[in-house]
Amino acid sequence: MTAVAGGLPAMAIASRLEQLRERVAGQELDALVVSGRANVRYLTGFSGSAGTLLLLPGGTVLLTDGRYETQAAEQLAASGVDARVEVAPAARQAQVAAGLVTPEVGVVGLEAAHVSWATQQAMAAQWFPDVELVATVGVVEGLRRVKDEGEIARIARAATIADEALAALRAELDGAPTEREFALALEVEMSRRGADGPSFETIVASGPNSAKPHHRPSNRPIAPGEPVVVDFGAKVDGYCSDMTRTVWVDELAPSMRPVLAAVAASQAAGVAAVAAGVEASAVDRACRRVIGDAGWADRFVHGTGHGVGLDIHEAPSVASTSLDTLREGHVVTVEPGVYLPGLGGVRIEDTVVVTEAGCYPLTTAPKDHSD
Repeated sequence: MTAVAGGLPAMAIASRLEQLRERVAGQELDALVVSGRANVRYLTGFSGSAGTLLLLPGGTVLLTDGRYETQAAEQLAASGVDARVEVAPAARQAQVAAGLVTPEVGVVGLEAAHVSWATQQAMAAQWFPDVELVATVGVVEGLRRVKDEGEIARIARAATIADEALAALRAELDGAPTEREFALALEVEMSRRGADGPSFETIVASGPNSAKPHHRPSNRPIAPGEPVVVDFGAKVDGYCSDMTRTVWVDELAPSMRPVLAAVAASQAAGVAAVAAGVEASAVDRACRRVIGDAGWADRFVHGTGHGVGLDIHEAPSVASTSLDTLREGHVVTVEPGVYLPGLGGVRIEDTVVVTEAGCYPLTTAPKDHSD
């Protein structure tokens, strides 16, 4: 059975647990505890805020609390997942988990990226007192890298919602809203158009604030002629979109026009470099080469991009230090930027789907004109 939402193509969620079991067996683990929220959702369809998935020799158990008893059962059934739901208050979950461990379980994997030191200590003492606990890295995330048709459709719908929201609101920039007002308007408009919510905290950075890559929207009014970096995304059925556009009112200040041209050329070069089999670091180099030739190599201060899916930042990394090679079905961003402190900055970002021949964009808002 598959899971369908809002007319979107189905996702074969039920098959993912079997794929995970094969990966776990290859790591010489007897069991795995999946605690990352996005990983639990990927494997089961369960979207609650409290759930731990236990992959055991005798079956799979989703351990949650009473708030999610009905939701968990409904979502697992809709996904066709062969897993049992155990419901217990947080104070009793250790006892429940310990009771599920059978004698053949000697080594249990914990997700290193999602388990704190305190939680590991509690699990060693109370959840799994007689077994060896080992750290695992990227076991589930490795499955999540390549997106299926249903996942890409959800990201695409989120991207379309964001595109349409920006198009609907661009004229409001003429009224000199504050950064905070415009950010809020975008989030409300995305929600009105069907988004579950924003995929991350919306960035609206105007004038000198646009030189801060992750500026938080302030009460500064947006003025004519200055760059306005708008970095935002929607979320649909758990999946994120991500897009940045640099916009302006009236005519862009002459001092920023060469920066805009360099970043636009850099972003186009990066997108052109994306294809299955290409090293992710090569995409980064393609972007940096253009900006370096324009004289701003030291003002491109972040990586070129990242994977997008259930998390807004996930593998593969698109950066100079990345060891990843792009594969068909990866969904990544290409987002070079130049930031000139005290003056302003420009960033342009698309989310693209990697194909054998290259890539295609999911974000399509115009990049080359003002309001």
